[in-house]
Amino acid sequence: MAQATAASNYAGVWDNRLGFGRKTALIVIDLLQGYTLKGAPLFAPGVVKAVGEMPALLKLARQKKMPVIHTRVLYNPSDFIDGGVWIRKAPVLKSLVPGNKYAQFCKGVEPGKGELVITKNYASAFFGTSLAATLTAAGVDTLLITGCTTSGCIRATAVDAVQNGFRPIVVRECVGDRHDGPHEANLFDINAKYGDVISKAEALKYVRSLKSGMKAR
Repeated sequence: MAQATAASNYAGVWDNRLGFGRKTALIVIDLLQGYTLKGAPLFAPGVVKAVGEMPALLKLARQKKMPVIHTRVLYNPSDFIDGGVWIRKAPVLKSLVPGNKYAQFCKGVEPGKGELVITKNYASAFFGTSLAATLTAAGVDTLLITGCTTSGCIRATAVDAVQNGFRPIVVRECVGDRHDGPHEANLFDINAKYGDVISKAEALKYVRSLKSGMKAR
């Protein structure tokens, strides 16, 4: 007997939609040059594409005065103790240290003046950081998630977002990975179980509909 497609197998079981809540923040995860410079160990073609898709969304979010939060990964270069067991599993991350060009933000998507930058040591933007408290204090209940990588920090952040009571909404064109397989598989799984995956066009339409300062629609 032929196996059903993933979409038909999940239909009506794992395909509920959360939608947007009262107030949304845009989170830009780890858009660092280590993922976009050819020859870098972390180089991911999908991230190069995602960076190219970001400026329009960033510009509009800033025009609407939407909270924009960036994350980056940085480790102590002397002993990498802050990387714990994870950096033993993924020693390629050791290039993400102060002063290394791979740890610098990609051109065109750098944090704007006054925008919060959260430094993290693990995949999730929530783990070991003040992100949840910051969002709660700002009255944010929804996250537009962008950045990299889809199978790593994007997925981990989406899972932790819903577990912390936030609505994770991933913008398809604005996230990327090393390979289309893990990228597509994780977008499918996030959309099925943890949040919503929407197109860039849908994200832009939503942001345009907002009053400046992120009042509810």
